[in-house]
Amino acid sequence: MAPYVIGLDFGTNSCRSLLVDVATGREVAGNVYPYPSGTDGVILDPSEPNLARQNPDDYLLAIEATVKGAIREAKAVDPGFSPKDVIGIGVDTTGSSPMPVDEQGQALCFQERFRENPAAMVWLWKDHTGYKEAAQITQLAAAERPQYLSKIGGTYSSEWWWSKILHCRNVAGEVYDAAGSWIEICDWIPAVLTGNLLPRDVKRSVCAAGHKALFHPSWNGLPDEEFLDSLSPGLGALREKLYEKAYTADFRAGTLSAEWAAGLGLSPSVAVAVGAFDAHMGAVGAGITPGTLVKIIGTSTCDIMIHPLEEPLQDIPGVCGIVDGSVIGGYYGIEAGQSGVGDIFLWFVNTLVPDKYGRTQEEKFDNLEKAAAALKPGESGLLALDWNNGNRTILVDVRLSGLLLGQTLHTQPHEIYRALLEATGFGALTIIDRIQEYGVPVNEVVNCGGLASKNPLLMQIYADISGRPMKISRSDQTPALGAAVFAAVAAGEDSGGYGSVSEAQNRMVGIGKTYSPAVENHRMYKKLYSLYRQMHDAYGTQDWSGRMFNVMKDLLDIRDAVRRSRE
Repeated sequence: MAPYVIGLDFGTNSCRSLLVDVATGREVAGNVYPYPSGTDGVILDPSEPNLARQNPDDYLLAIEATVKGAIREAKAVDPGFSPKDVIGIGVDTTGSSPMPVDEQGQALCFQERFRENPAAMVWLWKDHTGYKEAAQITQLAAAERPQYLSKIGGTYSSEWWWSKILHCRNVAGEVYDAAGSWIEICDWIPAVLTGNLLPRDVKRSVCAAGHKALFHPSWNGLPDEEFLDSLSPGLGALREKLYEKAYTADFRAGTLSAEWAAGLGLSPSVAVAVGAFDAHMGAVGAGITPGTLVKIIGTSTCDIMIHPLEEPLQDIPGVCGIVDGSVIGGYYGIEAGQSGVGDIFLWFVNTLVPDKYGRTQEEKFDNLEKAAAALKPGESGLLALDWNNGNRTILVDVRLSGLLLGQTLHTQPHEIYRALLEATGFGALTIIDRIQEYGVPVNEVVNCGGLASKNPLLMQIYADISGRPMKISRSDQTPALGAAVFAAVAAGEDSGGYGSVSEAQNRMVGIGKTYSPAVENHRMYKKLYSLYRQMHDAYGTQDWSGRMFNVMKDLLDIRDAVRRSRE
């Protein structure tokens, strides 16, 4: 019988399983489990808008629900399928999403005294409560360990590992003191599945360690104890409770524990791959190669590239890290991204769009897209900044906020909607420009994720703004597919898997639709992008000293010229 693998994609609001035929890449079955805790799976605090946590118990429920759901579906569509033919499981998650655990590796919030304490839960990637601590880390590293910043774009982020742990120590000392260790959920879930939960024994992901935890072999792994103690006296003692080695995702974390094998109806010989972040595995599921920029577009956007280890590579200011093996072994992984994309569109529709566009969220999106698609670039006279959730790349500043310029008493919601789509496209081009500026060629762009497959207007706008074709991954579930690719490699050739990631990619992934840029639209967007960059630098950088007097009037001139062209 043909071997199968399962990719588990733990997203911000839900978990998705994908059961894949190893030989052909055919996506046989899948299942989605929305997290039951909090608001759409996220624990929030109305008094602290920067707080975003998750209940790790939701992940355990999700494993059982999605794996069993995919198996049921596979049996229904393929009577010859047997769960015993599953040879591997791969796991991707959000990140940096660290969690305090006890000395046995169990989530601290599983203890009765911490059950309702958000600080004892998972500190979700979009938790920005540690923005002051992130600034402190950046300042100290710049003064005493500049090498720490050189591989992460020059600025440490509040989305990342150490700023969250330090903030926990500052505001929830009882949780920090009770923790036996901390662990990323991309490491914890494979540890749960294999039953190897002792924190010092867990195989930690180099993707998480290198991009978020300042891990690098040249300084012996994690930041040194002296540096950590300088951040907060006593913090250095945590280093001994963490890890000294990190692994690429093609390594085995172990095999499925007897308990999970029995509960899921799978064989205990199933290989469980080392975990990694969703964007990096999504890039693999989209078929990443050198020169390919993969954009994983969802609530936020992550941009991923790889670069051969043997070729020169400069440090790139403003990116989220350059890490050996974070995407595929043998290559540097380059990560960038935007903190808000789909979240911005969702906020706008749920908060500001009137019922004349529809009663339901789906109706509003459909009608906004139809009306916005009828507009030409520049016709609305609007220009927006895509910083409603801060700026991840290239400014790395969580305290930046959104802006809409050019409104008049005649401005319509669908015009604003298009301006928000365009703003994320301009932000995407800013990242491409920065990466190319430092010597990494972007030869093609492959998009994946829900927005890439479901929002053709967005993809056409991205093509027109960048002047580049926007390719769409064949799979709608590239992070889960990437996790499945690594599951096939972790299982190995003897079990019917593959000997390398590239071999698995050649058989399991592919490209679907392509959006080509319209020459006239690109010409107009070049003018608008110039104004966007003026606003970007004016509001986002300390060194900008120009004027903004021209922007509103230039937008009006562009608007009027476009409208005259329709006559």
